[in-house]
Amino acid sequence: MILVNTDYITGKELEMLGMVRGSTIQSKNIGKDITQSFKTLVGGELKAYTEMMNEARALATKRMVEEAESLGADAVVNIRYASAAVMQGAAEVIAYGTAVKFK
Repeated sequence: MILVNTDYITGKELEMLGMVRGSTIQSKNIGKDITQSFKTLVGGELKAYTEMMNEARALATKRMVEEAESLGADAVVNIRYASAAVMQGAAEVIAYGTAVKFK
């Protein structure tokens, strides 16, 4: 499966199959929330949240690819990511793009 953030793949003629997406809502446990809140007092990277967001993006991408594969896609083009806080310590991540088949 080819994944790109452009609306084309060089040298390929594409047939659009439709929009595909994957999403997840992730949170850290209360212990991580407490230790990360102390970190905001002194500044610096909140590594537990960075890890959480990386895991969320990977899972959202995996789910998007699974949806594309179910359509018989060869690639997903024009991939975008969005995130939003749904509550303190929890975030939604969505990956979306256009599933395409090579002609």
